[in-house]
Amino acid sequence: MDITIHQTFLPADDPDASLAFFRDAIGFDLLNDVGYNGMRWLTLGAPGGSGTQLVLYPPTADPGITEDEGRTIAEMMAKGTFASLILATADLDAAFDRIQATGAEVMQEPTQQPYGVRDCAFRDPAGNTIRIQQVG
Repeated sequence: MDITIHQTFLPADDPDASLAFFRDAIGFDLLNDVGYNGMRWLTLGAPGGSGTQLVLYPPTADPGITEDEGRTIAEMMAKGTFASLILATADLDAAFDRIQATGAEVMQEPTQQPYGVRDCAFRDPAGNTIRIQQVG
């Protein structure tokens, strides 16, 4: 069986700020920008459009989410405990320097972790933890 991950979703409560972060700081291309009922879904991916795509979605877009659940989601996003994403690069130090230079919020500078990976971490404009691991 040949199954791969095509898209992954990450909540974004300010599409313009999140687009600026993932496009300008991380370096992804905007592949699609869809609006519906006053909300936006942004699809981004690595330059060239190959590989897994990241979809930034309105965190309370599901009609089954209650107002209380929406408040809980907003609180968790503000604390950075609702969602996260791990990216990979061959040159962690260069990626860190480039992203930090955009003014992105640094959570952790490049560090060798006790579990065997070297990584760094940022917070995106929605509060999500974005970790970047050294690969290769």
